[in-house]
Amino acid sequence: MKIGLITDGKYGERACKNFKRFFETEWILIPDIPTSAILDEDIELDIPDWDLYVSYVRHPDIILIIAEIQKPLILGITPGWGLYLQAKQINPKVISPRTMCSLEPNTKIPEVDQFAKFFGRPHFQVEMGSDRTIKKVSVLRSSPCGSSGAGAKFMENKELTIQNMRDFVLTVCHECRAPRFGHTCDKEISGIIHILSFLESIEQNYSDKLNEDLRNFIQQLKEEYKARTGV
Repeated sequence: MKIGLITDGKYGERACKNFKRFFETEWILIPDIPTSAILDEDIELDIPDWDLYVSYVRHPDIILIIAEIQKPLILGITPGWGLYLQAKQINPKVISPRTMCSLEPNTKIPEVDQFAKFFGRPHFQVEMGSDRTIKKVSVLRSSPCGSSGAGAKFMENKELTIQNMRDFVLTVCHECRAPRFGHTCDKEISGIIHILSFLESIEQNYSDKLNEDLRNFIQQLKEEYKARTGV
């Protein structure tokens, strides 16, 4: 599968490098137009014919022009829910995940689902010793920006504690490329998604390592995620 990463230059460089590990990927740079600018004339975009596009474009009108190409399209940046609905009316194969690290392979769009097997909601495999020390963390599915790998590396050889989990979130947020409190993507949501995914692996394989404090911590995270996203 061939992926075109479309950007106005602000976002997407790190994601493009990560995509190339699994897919043939082209960096497609288009004009950087201020989001407040009103486009009075049609803009011709030189976009090659690829199987899937991932857009990190910020200008609403340009996003709609890309949607008109009628190819599967993942919006890494969406300036509001209304714009997504407009794009979806133009092209039913447009997807706007809550965050790029919340995407899962369940959209029923084959190209998007193939991409989401490798990038999206993180999936970790955690190995623990006989004590509460985390020996190894493998990233089976990563966020596009690579913050999942940074978080995994941080947790290796550390004890499973609430403080270390909080520091894990800070590490992920530091590496995350999402804007803080963005329109449809922000660092805080990304951090919660990562820590819940990490703890899911421990719950599945090392539930005996979770004491009451950690279980209460997990429940609080789930409630905060629901409050922020409505999911």
